[in-house]
Amino acid sequence: MRAGVVVFPGSNCDRDMAVALKNAGAEVSMIWHKDTEIPTGLDVIAIPGGFSFGDYLRVGAIAARSPICQSVIRFADKGGYVFGVCNGFQVLTETGLLPGALLRNAGLKYVCRHQTLKVTTTNSVYTGGYSTGQTITVPIAHHDGNYNLPADDVKKLFDQDRVAFTYVDNPNGSVADIAGVLSENRRVLGMMPHPERLSEEAHGGTDGKPFFANLFDQFVSA
Repeated sequence: MRAGVVVFPGSNCDRDMAVALKNAGAEVSMIWHKDTEIPTGLDVIAIPGGFSFGDYLRVGAIAARSPICQSVIRFADKGGYVFGVCNGFQVLTETGLLPGALLRNAGLKYVCRHQTLKVTTTNSVYTGGYSTGQTITVPIAHHDGNYNLPADDVKKLFDQDRVAFTYVDNPNGSVADIAGVLSENRRVLGMMPHPERLSEEAHGGTDGKPFFANLFDQFVSA
């Protein structure tokens, strides 16, 4: 599997993401935000967490209009696999690749802790390493993680089995406890929790490891 990790000014989880992908067996390329083309032959693109462009204007809004994101959009539109974590999720909603918006946490405070999630669907390359209904522990660290969209669209996400993860104890006010969602073709994923931060024993847990292991296995067996 060949993976690309996009780096913006203010990204702070790009190396963590690259290490998690490499540990799963992937060949990883780092992609700078000013690049206009992505490397050829990529299987998946990861947009990591952080504070792209200092979160000025609106979280993810400036990054979504960077030169590389236009190539990421084209990659996804052609059926490519893209996932974003935390700030990466915010960027993906700003590009329109995923529905909804990430607002300020309901408690108006930054939250940083381990969080229990429920795996809502295993029908994706990102969640297939888990069991439906399984609870896992994944760290969160965000100030604007309150996922919001109209009630009709929330129903549509659940009806189409596009909610990837939900919070067991909602930390930010996200509608319907949603922690991660999939695109209509199930190839784009956005999630606020950080699986890369709990993917090896040295982190104190490995609940994030199946996320990357299954992703790798899907492309190796393809």
